[in-house]
Amino acid sequence: MRQHPHVMSAVRKEFYNWHLWSGRVLVIAFAAIAGMTVVGFTWLTEHALARFSLVEKLYWWMPLLWTPLSTACIVWLTLRFAPGASGSGIPQVMAALEPVVDEKSRSIFVSLKLSIIKIALSAWGLLAGLSLGREGPSVQIAAGVLHHSRRWIPKRAHISEHSLLIAGGAAGIAAAFNTPLGGVMFAIEELARKPEQRNNSLILVAIVLAGMVSVSFNGNSSYFGVIRIGQLSTALLFPAAMVVISCGIAGGLFSRLMMVSLAGRSQDWFSQLRRSSPVAFAAACGLGIAILGITSHGESYGSGYAHTRNMLESNGESISLFVLFKFIATWLTTWSGVPGGIFAPALTIGGALGNDVAQLTGYPYTAALIAMGMAGFLAAVTQAPMTAFIIVMEMVDGHALVLSLMTSAMVSSAIARLISTPLYPSLADLQLLRLPQPTSTDTKKGAPQGSKSLHHSNST
Repeated sequence: MRQHPHVMSAVRKEFYNWHLWSGRVLVIAFAAIAGMTVVGFTWLTEHALARFSLVEKLYWWMPLLWTPLSTACIVWLTLRFAPGASGSGIPQVMAALEPVVDEKSRSIFVSLKLSIIKIALSAWGLLAGLSLGREGPSVQIAAGVLHHSRRWIPKRAHISEHSLLIAGGAAGIAAAFNTPLGGVMFAIEELARKPEQRNNSLILVAIVLAGMVSVSFNGNSSYFGVIRIGQLSTALLFPAAMVVISCGIAGGLFSRLMMVSLAGRSQDWFSQLRRSSPVAFAAACGLGIAILGITSHGESYGSGYAHTRNMLESNGESISLFVLFKFIATWLTTWSGVPGGIFAPALTIGGALGNDVAQLTGYPYTAALIAMGMAGFLAAVTQAPMTAFIIVMEMVDGHALVLSLMTSAMVSSAIARLISTPLYPSLADLQLLRLPQPTSTDTKKGAPQGSKSLHHSNST
């Protein structure tokens, strides 16, 4: 039989190393700062999009000038000052966690400078009406803040940079969605892919604390409120199957299209223009987004949260072809190379797919299919079904839909795997191409081999 520890001896052993505890205190403090940073970033992006919406309603033609100009300026600033801030931010954090990335090269992907620039340029993107989300950038922003704490953490605290990156990235998700449990699952499913990276209680404390900071500012409420789904029955099976299958196929195609576009290896005219004149290409993408926005009466602009909330509150009212408009607008936004994520647009596209199925089949409980579509499409795009299911469950307070949301996420993700490779790991591989090429001297000394740089660093 195992012996119980001697209480006083156990206490002395736990607290004997002040370096360890000072490191823990610093990590917790920076986790709180990361949470507050994401809260501030959320406030900034929401006000930026609200300002764009206000002006766009007064002057419908304004995006034809403002959106292309802003997109071109954002891409130029990104290429000129912070190539690592381009795109979502999640692939950068995943790339920084790779063993081939040494301490000096890690700042290519994650740093406090990149976090600050990411905040400014992502907010500008929403001020321009681009179809992007703040959740992916929140991952890179929070990871940069928490990773910055390594400068003050004593070496004898034995807190690795990998732990800080995982905690920071997942804390960004927890604070952005106001879902601490979703942040924990994101750390397990997407960032901490090695078993030894998963068993760190300090990481979990930092993630939950950042989420609690968000809750303290935004209130302990779900983003879309409590959905009313009525009494579920076997009548749900057919429309639910339609939602799951359509989300799996559409999400897989979306992920594959993103990969092919961002890899930049195609020889079509558009890809060649992107390689040779990225700023002009970004302006063309901005013009396309503006045209889509005008055609959709402004519905395809921005993150899409307002559209999803309106669908839930108005029992499914939405313009026709919204899914197509939002799909293309999000693709053009990402392809342009601006800093911005796809989590929010993916949730909107999935919710709209669920709404379309509800209208087509006449199923009365539209909110249930919208929630299943959100979980299914996000899971299909990211191929992280548990993260998608938990995030949506917390956003809609959908505990009555636990099994339905879980099934939608798992099956949609499985269908998407037949169509596309996992999006974020594939984009992380592209990020690794930005590592500096080793010299012949380094190669002779046995230094790790880096990959050749891309023509342009705005691939993701």
